[in-house]
Amino acid sequence: MVVPLTSRPTGCGELLQILRDGVPRSRADLVAITGHARSTIGTRIDALLPTGLVRAEAASSTGGRPPSVYAFDPSARLVLAVDLGAVHLSVAVLDLAGTVLAEIRVDNDIADGPEPVLDRVVGLGRALLDQVGRPAGDLVGVGIGVPGPVQKASGRPMNPPIMPRWDGVDIKGILGHELGVPVLVDNDVDLMAIGEHTAAYPDVSHLLFVKVATGIGAGIVANHALVRGTDGAAGDLGHVAVPEGRPELCHCGNTGCLEAVASGGALVRRLQADGEKVRTSADVVDLVRGGDQHATALLRHAGRDLGAVLAGCVNLLNPSIIVIGGVMAQAGEHLLAGIREVVYRRSLPLATERLRIVTASTAGRAGLLGAGRVVADHVLAPAAVDALTETHAPA
Repeated sequence: MVVPLTSRPTGCGELLQILRDGVPRSRADLVAITGHARSTIGTRIDALLPTGLVRAEAASSTGGRPPSVYAFDPSARLVLAVDLGAVHLSVAVLDLAGTVLAEIRVDNDIADGPEPVLDRVVGLGRALLDQVGRPAGDLVGVGIGVPGPVQKASGRPMNPPIMPRWDGVDIKGILGHELGVPVLVDNDVDLMAIGEHTAAYPDVSHLLFVKVATGIGAGIVANHALVRGTDGAAGDLGHVAVPEGRPELCHCGNTGCLEAVASGGALVRRLQADGEKVRTSADVVDLVRGGDQHATALLRHAGRDLGAVLAGCVNLLNPSIIVIGGVMAQAGEHLLAGIREVVYRRSLPLATERLRIVTASTAGRAGLLGAGRVVADHVLAPAAVDALTETHAPA
């Protein structure tokens, strides 16, 4: 059954939004949905077809000549997605529906600074585009997540605690100059929240994504929309003080921050002080998976500290699901056990009645999927599509 929209799409770009769900529709279907005349729908379909974003298909026949149906073609353009962490770099080529066509993950130290790290991004991105065998003109945008606060308007990191020498760097300008397409820069956890929500929980209206890695951060989805805050700093969970937590000095200059006592970086420092030969959060995960009792006890305690802060978030935001991602979530149920123990004890019963606390289901790709989604939404926005159809219009 086709349900009419409450407001009628007014242009080619808005018509494309209907087709982005991937369902093929006939002109009659689109007339019923939009309320427009068949001639109007025909004109807009004819304008969209030359862009490649919409393709015509033959519908299954019930006798006689089958009608044509029209569907969004996400393979028409490519997006480059980048997940830049403290100690890793992931780059992927995606289509406009978020399908990963090629990807690579390498070790990378964010402290190397902007020039060498962004050179790596460009080199890996170009290599992946060559790998998928598509012309450079098919690339329409780059999305990159960075592990620190980002000024949304400029895309520049702002005083990022674990990104030395990155403050105010024009990432958009540097990558845009090298790759020749628009670049969108965002906080990595915000993109992870978008990616996980889009790929795994599209019907969930209130979700909290928590990344536990070298640092700790959160992305907040409320009423199906990302909550950024006034200056893009919403979700900076790592710098909330842990109730009755240890007075450890944090990168931000305060003491007792969640990141200073419960992050992967904090566990690395604790284990190194105890004589363990660990260097990264992944090393801690390996110890836990190998049955190391000391590392496991520290991880569970970190979960309790995280739970103490998340209990306040649950009471404040009342999400229906908390997703734990980042490398530390790969250590199994130990981290989640500590989180659940405290959250369910310290949060209000009404706020936890339907709450689930789970690990991320996107296999480490949440940031890449989120970056791909925000770029796709940008280049497929109604105004952008309307402008594209004009460039493909007959002279």
